[in-house]
Order: sequence, then structure tokens, then C-alpha cells
Amino acid sequence: MSGATPERGFARVRPWLTPLALVALIAALALPDATLPRDTFDYIVSFDITQSMDVEDVMLDGQPVSRLKFAQTAMRDALGRLPCGSKVGWSIFTGQQTLLLLAPVEVCGNYDALLASLDGIDGRMRWTNWSRIAEGGVYSAVRVAQSVGDGAAIAFVTDGQEAPPVAASRALMPDINAARIKGWLIGVGGDQLAAIPKSDADGHRLGYWQADDVIQIPTKPGLKVQEPTHEELSSLRGEYLASVASQTALSYRRLVAATTMGDALLDARFARREPVPTDLRWGPALLALILLVVRFMPDRAWAWLRACPQRIRTVVWRRARIAGDGRAQAQ
Repeated sequence: MSGATPERGFARVRPWLTPLALVALIAALALPDATLPRDTFDYIVSFDITQSMDVEDVMLDGQPVSRLKFAQTAMRDALGRLPCGSKVGWSIFTGQQTLLLLAPVEVCGNYDALLASLDGIDGRMRWTNWSRIAEGGVYSAVRVAQSVGDGAAIAFVTDGQEAPPVAASRALMPDINAARIKGWLIGVGGDQLAAIPKSDADGHRLGYWQADDVIQIPTKPGLKVQEPTHEELSSLRGEYLASVASQTALSYRRLVAATTMGDALLDARFARREPVPTDLRWGPALLALILLVVRFMPDRAWAWLRACPQRIRTVVWRRARIAGDGRAQAQ
């Protein structure tokens, strides 16, 4: 008893693929979001906007860029990787204070607004030229994060340069419980000392800071030879930032690539499992695309696909036979 060939069977099914694709498209348009549990992250990202962050000693796409620009690029990459339902806000630091610019908002629904506001952060927002990172900036960032509620973590991005310089014994403030601090201290900058650009309130370059323009590290009394210091130059103070992080229950990471920020912010330690509205319309939309591709596939292409399994079996059988003949000859 002869049956229909696969080609004839497909020919009978093919006209139905178009209405099935239409049904899938209607489902893609009408399907509501489903609430599913997902790991989300809440952060307030604080950017150091002091003038040392204008030093161009990090590389991006083969070109030197400022530390602040590199940090913003890394944060732009992180925004694209954070799962929907996560929240991100911005704050800036200079002097001894962290100022909240944008309270945390959901990343997917506010993606364009987050990118635009991120690009707007620069040194023209600076209200003073001195800075106290550990003595005030980190703790101010923590207080800001706690003030907005929801247990937001912090990501404090800085090169570790303080002006005037602070003795290590005075670096930390004792009035905040370290157990309530969570998040990252992100270091950015090169290893070699570099001149710090000087700019006015409008961001116009005025040259570079000189030794006589800044306060140098206080030298210890009683030393016969006073070694000169160079606070007018800047490099990443990584060891100092790691020490601050260890004393504040933060984690320290150096920003070595544009993907480093995203890797840090997606750390599972800071994830929160929450029900999040999830868009599942891509499922029926993908099904509709597959149905339309198959519907309008040329007969010759369909015949080739139908013959593929037989071709694969033939190749496997031939290789198995050759291998068997080789073993027989060896014996």
C-alpha cells in the first residue's frame, strides 16, 4: 500500500502555515506580561567628579580617555546587562559630600533616560576642588543609599586621590555601622603618576596643577631628609581603596575593562529574588517567523532539507565501513 510522499504531505500542510503564523502574531500582540521570579539588583552609582578624574591615563578602543569617561562607558555597558526589574540611580561626589542626582529607577523602562543622564555627569557639576573619599565620601554615599530605602547597594567609582591628602589613621569615620554597608568601591586610573588637568567652573582647561598649587603629604617631624611628595600628580590609589573597602565591608575591584563594572554589579551576593513582569511575546513572535520561513521556502530547499538526514546516515555509514576495513586489514 503506497502512501503520500513527504513532499506531497508538506504540500498539503503548507497552505495552513500562513494562518497559523497569523494566529501566533496575534498572540504576540495580545499576550500580557507574566510575573515571574527573577534576580534583580538595586544600586546607587556614585561618580567621583574631582579634577583628578579628568586624567587621561586609561585606554578605550585604543585611545586614551579620562578616568571619568572610562567609568561612564563601563556603566553604559553594565546598564545593558542588568536584568529588567533592576534599579539604578546616580550620585556624584566631591569635597566631603555625595549628592543624589537620580533616585534608583527600573533599568528597562527608563533605559534611554538613564543613558542621557549618565552622559550629563561631568566636572562642571563640581562645587569644590578638595575631596575626602574615605573620611566623608563613602559614608555620605552610604547615607544617600539608605535614605532612598529598599536596601540599595552602592558602587562608588573613584581613583582614590584625596586633596588635601589624609593620613591613613584618619581615613575612616567611626559613626556608621559597617554591617549596614554593601556594594563596591571601584578604582579607576593608571599605575603611573600623571599630571592633573586644571579647569574652571565651565570645564575649560587652564593647564595642569603644579606642586605649589596643592598641599603635599605632611612629612614626619624629626626626619633629617624630607622626601618630596607629588600630590600634583595622580595615579590609581588601589592599595588605599582596597584598605578602605576592607574596613567598610565593601568589596574592591579595579576597573580594567569596559565590562568590569557589569561583572561587579551582577555579583550574585547583591541579587534579590523578586517577582518581575516579564515580556514573553518573543515566543509566539519567533514561532510566527519560523512558520513564515517554512511557508515560503522554495521546494528545492525543502527537498534538500528532507534529504539531509539520508546524506548524514550515508556519510556515517561510509566512515564506519572504512574504519572497519582498516581494523580488518590491521588484523
